[in-house]
Amino acid sequence: MSQSIRRAIDLIRRSAEHPLSLTEAADVLGVHKSTALRILQTLESARFVRRTGAGTYVLGSGLIELSELALGSMDLRQFAAPHLRALQRETSHTVHLAQLTGDEIVYIDKVDSPAFDAVKLPSRIGRAVSIYASAVGKLILAYLPPEERDRLLSHVVFERFTDTTFADRDSLEAELARIHERGWATDNGEHDAYVMCVAAPIRDSRGRVIAATSITAIEVIASLDELKANLPLLLETANQISRELGYAPPASPGPDGSDDRSIDRRGSDEVGASPQG
Repeated sequence: MSQSIRRAIDLIRRSAEHPLSLTEAADVLGVHKSTALRILQTLESARFVRRTGAGTYVLGSGLIELSELALGSMDLRQFAAPHLRALQRETSHTVHLAQLTGDEIVYIDKVDSPAFDAVKLPSRIGRAVSIYASAVGKLILAYLPPEERDRLLSHVVFERFTDTTFADRDSLEAELARIHERGWATDNGEHDAYVMCVAAPIRDSRGRVIAATSITAIEVIASLDELKANLPLLLETANQISRELGYAPPASPGPDGSDDRSIDRRGSDEVGASPQG
């Protein structure tokens, strides 16, 4: 088994160097061409290799995506940490950082509120969050390319956790459109009726929304409206983390005609700072 894995790794490396024919792949793997084809098809389904129009195989996007995700996760948590802790101190609420990892949205950092000494939130670092019944989940979904969103939601079995859950695709899509337009998301007790949350997007150097940060409270501590009063601070925190990751918003004319590169200004796909709704 270990020898087979080593040969598959060698095959992927060779495909990065030059296009491989089926015959060459079989030689690298030390197997018959029919077996090599099955292995290549498995690697292709995981996007580790890609079949060209000429019938050869080259390196696919899967490994590149994995490496970017691994590097991004390490950099993101490192850059975000001081900002998350400052946000927690200023709001006194629990702060989360979540990221899409594979097919799940996972908490990669959390700063607990002292107010939860007696009642702890169920969230924890490394735990997956509901992709459609959470503020961070909905926000990340709202900014995914349509085909990627469709792929993720195709595996979802919608369940109504509470009276406020968006428990079908149509109502969820309408909510995602609202989130994309205004630039932030809420969780009005949609998974756990007593948990309220607001979330803001974090962008990478290419302007893609790659993560979300949020402030969360149980309803007896803060209502959703009370959490939304912290939106300007939450959005600025997300903006600061985005800038750490190299994001620079497109220039737009300021009131005096000069360039205004503030990430808080509303654009066609920029973060909205309005706390309405």
